[in-house]
Amino acid sequence: MRRALCPGTFDPVTSGHLDIIVRASALFDEIVVGVALSPDKGGGPIFSVEERCGFIEVATAHLGNVVVQPFDTLLVDFAQKMDARAIIKGLRAVTDFEREFQMAQLNYRLDESIETMFIMSIPEYAYLSSSAVKEIARHGGSVRGLVPDVVCEALAARLKQSL
Repeated sequence: MRRALCPGTFDPVTSGHLDIIVRASALFDEIVVGVALSPDKGGGPIFSVEERCGFIEVATAHLGNVVVQPFDTLLVDFAQKMDARAIIKGLRAVTDFEREFQMAQLNYRLDESIETMFIMSIPEYAYLSSSAVKEIARHGGSVRGLVPDVVCEALAARLKQSL
């Protein structure tokens, strides 16, 4: 079985993330979406790892070959545990490439049998990030179309709680 890992924090999952997952799912027998706990990233996630996993499960329910798993280990260790032969990363811009290239080289050093593959963002999502979505939502802007509906509703509710 050709299994690949799409890792990320996904706080929250965006339409850009989902586009990469859908496109990767056409290339591999199974995609494991690895949701990193990442408690230290940018002041901590707005959603728990369970909520983030749930959002992705809902958004990918139409795909028969996607499973969602949380992880809190080195990415290579998680890929080995999941028996993934490839790590799929989405790229939006040159700045993404520089960071991801460095990570790919380090991961290769840790396990040269696991390939890193990059999928370029479609132009519609080239600007889209979880951070931008949260910033728009915090200031009362609409994030419809930028995130799945389930995230849109949860994000509005979460931000209302924090006011």
